[in-house]
Amino acid sequence: MARTSKSALVLCMDVGFSMSNAAPGQESSFEQAKKVIQKFVQRQVFAETKDELGLVLFGTDNTKNPLATDGQYQNISIHRHLTIPDFELLEEIQNDIHPGSQQADWLDALVVCMDLLQKETLGKKCDRLNIALLTDLSSQVCADQLDVIISNLKRAGVTLQFFLPFPADGPEDAGEGGSGGDGGAPRPPHGKGLSREQQKGLEMVRQVMTSLDEESGIEEVHSFSYALEKLSIFKRLDRRPMAWPCTLTIGSSLSIRIVGYKAVTEEKVKKSWTVVDAQSSRRDDVKRETVYCLHDDNETEVQKEDTIQGYRYGSDIVPFSKVDQEQMKYKSNGKCFSVLGFTKQSMINRHHFMGSQAIKVFAPRDDEHACIALSALIRALDSMGMAAIVRYAYDRRSNPQVGAAFPCVKETYECLIYVQLPYMEDLRQFSFASLENNKKFAPTEEQLSVVDSLIDSMMLVEESEDGEMEDMFKVNHIPNPQFQRLFQCLHAKGLNPGAPLPLIEPWLKRVLGRPQAVEARCRAPLQEAKRKFPLKEVVRKKEQKTSADVFGNGKEDPDAKKAKVDEEEDYNLADISEGNVTSVGSVDPVKDFRALVRQKTLSFGEGKHAHNQHFSQGMCGLLLYIRDSVTHLPIGKNPCLHLCVHVVMCVSVCKLSPDYNIWISWMFFVLL
Repeated sequence: MARTSKSALVLCMDVGFSMSNAAPGQESSFEQAKKVIQKFVQRQVFAETKDELGLVLFGTDNTKNPLATDGQYQNISIHRHLTIPDFELLEEIQNDIHPGSQQADWLDALVVCMDLLQKETLGKKCDRLNIALLTDLSSQVCADQLDVIISNLKRAGVTLQFFLPFPADGPEDAGEGGSGGDGGAPRPPHGKGLSREQQKGLEMVRQVMTSLDEESGIEEVHSFSYALEKLSIFKRLDRRPMAWPCTLTIGSSLSIRIVGYKAVTEEKVKKSWTVVDAQSSRRDDVKRETVYCLHDDNETEVQKEDTIQGYRYGSDIVPFSKVDQEQMKYKSNGKCFSVLGFTKQSMINRHHFMGSQAIKVFAPRDDEHACIALSALIRALDSMGMAAIVRYAYDRRSNPQVGAAFPCVKETYECLIYVQLPYMEDLRQFSFASLENNKKFAPTEEQLSVVDSLIDSMMLVEESEDGEMEDMFKVNHIPNPQFQRLFQCLHAKGLNPGAPLPLIEPWLKRVLGRPQAVEARCRAPLQEAKRKFPLKEVVRKKEQKTSADVFGNGKEDPDAKKAKVDEEEDYNLADISEGNVTSVGSVDPVKDFRALVRQKTLSFGEGKHAHNQHFSQGMCGLLLYIRDSVTHLPIGKNPCLHLCVHVVMCVSVCKLSPDYNIWISWMFFVLL
């Protein structure tokens, strides 16, 4: 199992008075830098990593750092020591960080950050040490110890990044870093519009970054607007590669050691909703108590020890104790990846792929014989266009699956890719009428040509300069909008509980939309398709009804008088499995009444049928009982009134018998 990598980062932000300068109608460098660290911290919070983060401010009115002696390292404050970022830090950034009235040397601030990293990572296993410095380079800098600082950065293995209000190297970086800001600050081109201190500071930044990395050091200097664009996307959740060791078996005599990894699986939000107290927002202030009651008139309470699980089967409940459940579970010998046979890849339909994951199967690196054997199997399957049908079981507690293992041969590796296949019950069989044999729906040649051109114009692949086809809409590069929107709303509610939720950010709408190139290409074909496939509003003609249709002529058969009740009501297996309802009970009287009315054999006036008489008398007695037991409830919550209204609606629709008028009159005068 791979050990989780951990890093330590110190954000170093300039809050000096020069950072507050801004042209009319534009954001100041201070506001942009504050947004950058806000977005970075919130990404770390929602990524749920173990990385530690510190915050150092320079240009502050006060001084708070351990190196501030003999008048050195002044106006530099350690705002937050290294710790895992949380919502408290986000609140501090929003409410407690304000522009200062002083200026400080950014090289001195860099030394304070290095000292903080060195002291607070002592004894900790950190794979990466980083410092991100956000400044406008307007303060005076003393470069006497620059070589010593660079040497210490190299020796400690600290990586350094700079974030500036302007590009570091002229128009080329302006295109890279100048497209994502929200009301960005002015970005003067190289050598123009910069003060003498800024030009000197920029040369010093180049010297530091090229000394740390001669080839790509300058690439770690970004503009605020570029950082805001990249940090708008919340960081993906880091997941450790969990190895699944097993043995691939073919028959009883051939076995190969393998290791499986989840290559594709649905990512879900780790933390779910929970109930908290509305005033304190604390979960501990809410107490939950579960009570088990019988489903009878008195709701008799029973102890949890006196309950067992029951499986609804038809109209009966079949009890299953814990012992029965354990015996019912499928028993296997443990992990399994057994080849049942081989088939052509073309015989496996793409729409039969199911499950929530795809597993890549490799041979262990330390087993040479397994690597050779698995490689031979993979290459043989690939050359013959075959796939293996395998029986897969994750462990002895899981039910077995049947799936297909496809060969995958790349330049750098080769493996089997396992995908689950459906059982018989997983398939849905539907029959639809053919459109080819219906002349009414046969398209013309012009309509077919229009649709062909529309499809061609909306192709999401294009030919690159090398002549290869490239995907224009890479779904695997698009962040999950559910995560992005959830994190955005959680961040907003965490900092401003009483404020309304923010709107969806424009960049998220853009990435989910149609590419602009496709949008331009398909505009004309869409208009042509609209012209060739006109839509007409169909007005439904009202059927003329005679008096006989409305009032009836008395000559219809008794079955014709029975109307359908609750035609739009959904019927489900749970209702059917409860069995026949023969009377109206007190547990769910409305449901019982509706079930009796649906039987279409009940009336209120035919006393000659004992069953119908029992239905009428039972309903009257039940309504009296409900009335006497719930008189203290308000009208809106009175089940008696609700049931009465429901009875009137059902009976009026059914027109079961003229005698129902007598019963309805009695119900309103006596009950209400």
